[in-house]
Amino acid sequence: MTTVVVFGGSGFLGRRLVRRLAGDGLNVRVAVRHPALARGILKAAGLDRVMVQRADVCDQATVAAAIAGADAVVNAVSAYVERGGETFEAVHVRGAEIVARGAAAASVPRLVLISGIGADPESRSPYIRARGRGERAVQREFPGATIVRPSAMFGPGDALFGALADLARLLPMLPLIGAGRTRLQPVYVEDVAEAVARILADPVTASQTYETTGPNVYTLRELVGITLRLIGRRRLLVPVPFAIAGVLARLFEFLPSPPLTTGQVDLLRMDNVASGTLPGLQDLNIQPKGIEEVVPSYVGRPHASESD
Repeated sequence: MTTVVVFGGSGFLGRRLVRRLAGDGLNVRVAVRHPALARGILKAAGLDRVMVQRADVCDQATVAAAIAGADAVVNAVSAYVERGGETFEAVHVRGAEIVARGAAAASVPRLVLISGIGADPESRSPYIRARGRGERAVQREFPGATIVRPSAMFGPGDALFGALADLARLLPMLPLIGAGRTRLQPVYVEDVAEAVARILADPVTASQTYETTGPNVYTLRELVGITLRLIGRRRLLVPVPFAIAGVLARLFEFLPSPPLTTGQVDLLRMDNVASGTLPGLQDLNIQPKGIEEVVPSYVGRPHASESD
């Protein structure tokens, strides 16, 4: 394997995977809708020599051009907010299907789809349903595809601890969606990138579905508590019913960078933990890092002048 195409290679997981693959000496091609923006992100990550190519997963011609000559394809494209034609159906179902069909047509040996724990084609949630239907479409078009379902990912720049810390610094109280009872099993984003790299290097992983999770399970309330301790703040925690959280999320989605989306609210309606019936990081000989090992390095205590 010499050439890997990563759709969505400038994203939170994508750029970590690109760095991991490039570090192995592979020729990595990043396929994105906005090349100029992606080059800036990759340059900031020290990956300015990686090839960036314009491709839209919903455009068969650009997908085919991006895939040409590849030995493996990773689809790490994700959308958490629907805007215009960028719907969950378009990105996670049709887009995933087009990439899988293009990889099959080009006789690419390996395809990996990044999905998510809880993906369910029968779900009432548009986001979760699209994830599940996308998996089905990919398996239909490319039977040897490997599905990777990460739990909530953490790491510098994440939408979990980093976002909670930002909110806690701004607000006198923090909302606890669903009273904070939802159980989560956060996974370090670098461990997920390592998992994808190992999957690509091992033909035995073809046609498998992996659930990549961290070593420990926490309630949402516990994760908020950990964040508050790290930044040295005390905040009133206010339980917010799912129905109200859904309404607030729909309003937030009008913002350029919404702090909460309907997809995230839907994901919190059920526990986001490993099923125990599918292989995971340990099956790839990866010992996952816990949040205590990583999160303090980027969500630290504020300066003394900031504490209150």
